[in-house]
This record gives sequence, C-alpha cells and structure tokens, in this order.
Amino acid sequence: MKHILLFLLLPIILAACGRKSAQVTGETINVGGGSYMNISPAELNAMLDEKDFVFINAHIPFDGNIQDTDLSIPYDQIGAPEYLNQLPADKNAKIVLYCRSGRMSAIAATELVSLGFTNIWNLDGGMAAWEQAGYEIEK
Repeated sequence: MKHILLFLLLPIILAACGRKSAQVTGETINVGGGSYMNISPAELNAMLDEKDFVFINAHIPFDGNIQDTDLSIPYDQIGAPEYLNQLPADKNAKIVLYCRSGRMSAIAATELVSLGFTNIWNLDGGMAAWEQAGYEIEK
C-alpha cells in the first residue's frame, strides 16, 4: 500500500519541485548604451516570491519602502562611488529599482545601464502603482 501511495504522489512531488517561477516579461526600454525592463506591480510581486535580485528604493526624500527592499540610494547619486560600492560587482547581476512614481527610478536605471549594468529592472509607476494594485508600503 505504501508503494502504491508513493507511486501516486511521486508525479505531484516532482512537479512541485520542478515548477518554474512566474513568467515576467516586462517591457524593454532602450536607452543610450543598452536597455532596462519596466515591470508591473503584479510582475514585481511575482518576482518577490522568489527574490533573486538587489532591490533598491531610489526615491528622495524617503517616502516608504516596498517589502524586502535591500538598499535606499538617491536616484541622482546612484553613480557616485560611495553608492556604486554597495551594488553588486557583477554587472550582470539583477537589480530592481523603484521610487514613488517611476520617474526617479527610470533615471537611476538609465544611469546604471550607462555604467555597464546589463540586468536592470524598474517598477513602472513606482510605489503609487504598487499601492493602486493593492499591495502594501512599509512606512
């Protein structure tokens, strides 16, 4: 009986272990020197379920965080040496940016692309869109 039960459960267990993460396609934004990806709040929420990126709040002044934020770096200073030292040394590492409306983080994304970073993602609409989609902001 145990063997039959194991035989019946094995495909379910294997499917759960091998499930793929949510598909996040985003929208490619071409800028000088490369591109970054704009993502929706729902796509970011799916990415946070299996977080494999550095998550940066680029908004100034501070106006809250989305859960699991790793760093707060002012959008207009992201290329400064003291902040570059906080970013991954691997320029292919995934970095996700956000701000209040999406404008500041788009500027920061463009700056990172110009500095040679190749895996940059930006929350389109920022924290405002995040909240409108029903997600929480940590104050």
